[in-house]
Amino acid sequence: MRWRFRRVRTLIIGGLLLAISVGMLVAAHATRGFTSDLLLNLGSSLVLAAVSYVIFDPIFDEARKARVEEHDRFDQATFIDRMRETHRNIRILDTWTILLEGRARARTFSAMREALNQGATIRVLLLDPNSAAAQQRAEELERRQIDVAAQIMENLRHLYLFREQLDSHEQRSRLKVCVYDASPSIQLYQWDGRALISFFPIGKVSFDVPQLEVDMASPWGQFVDRRFDELWDHGDHIRTLDRYWRLTVTLTHGGDRLDAVPVPYVSDGDGVYVDGTGHLANRLADRVLHAHAEQPAAFGAQAVWPPRRSGQHTRTFDLIRLDEPAEVLALFDKKYGGYPAARSGEVFLLHLAAR
Repeated sequence: MRWRFRRVRTLIIGGLLLAISVGMLVAAHATRGFTSDLLLNLGSSLVLAAVSYVIFDPIFDEARKARVEEHDRFDQATFIDRMRETHRNIRILDTWTILLEGRARARTFSAMREALNQGATIRVLLLDPNSAAAQQRAEELERRQIDVAAQIMENLRHLYLFREQLDSHEQRSRLKVCVYDASPSIQLYQWDGRALISFFPIGKVSFDVPQLEVDMASPWGQFVDRRFDELWDHGDHIRTLDRYWRLTVTLTHGGDRLDAVPVPYVSDGDGVYVDGTGHLANRLADRVLHAHAEQPAAFGAQAVWPPRRSGQHTRTFDLIRLDEPAEVLALFDKKYGGYPAARSGEVFLLHLAAR
């Protein structure tokens, strides 16, 4: 697609130069004296320039694509500036990104907002904080004492809040965030047709190692392009930000389905725990926990688990209220950055126990 666009661009520019040169030659034929000689010389030169451009621009373009620049480390300030100028495509593939840490966060979101205003699509792929791959990466960075899962969760919190603050649904639809649970192999930071790439070294964070700046139409660029698309399109290994943030739970009583309620949730091994406050509490407090206490086994829940992007089935769970939720509350606090129910004393957590 990029090759076709560049080829069409070359032909259009070459055609315009040729048209101008023909115009000058016709004008030279219709005039006399110095003006005729000037137009004749300029027109002839432009004919040569047009032919040369059409022939040699593809050659120079291939040379530009083959050029690889090496940088000592990831320069976040420069990448943020490049995002501001992007009109088509921004893609980020990483475990977590330092673009959302400290003072850089506000500049990053400002640049993303400008890119979205200019019509760009932003896709972000971060490592699933609950995956085995995240645990393995944490072990590789053990000497650095980096909590990989916490870093990713913090990134996802800020991305969720930023997306909710965007001006329109159309802009929010062009900011696409997912987490993946495959082994991380390549870091990618792309703006339109250029990108910074690196690999994940053992014992070091990827943004502290040399980065290669490549053209996305080059062999290097096409390689990381395919890797990104393989992850993005693999529904069984992907959770969208919405499915990471909320789990839709359908309450059941016997054979009846009650409300479908999206609720905050955490998972710990095989355990799934949901926030029982708010709308879910209103439905459960009267109908489940009190009014029908004589039939507790008749109540349950249904949810799509695991909450991948595609290919998962609805499972049936038993509802178990946690009497000592301290450990699970810590998981909620880590994921959501301060759990309101815990601060207010309104603690009502439910364990979804698979049947």
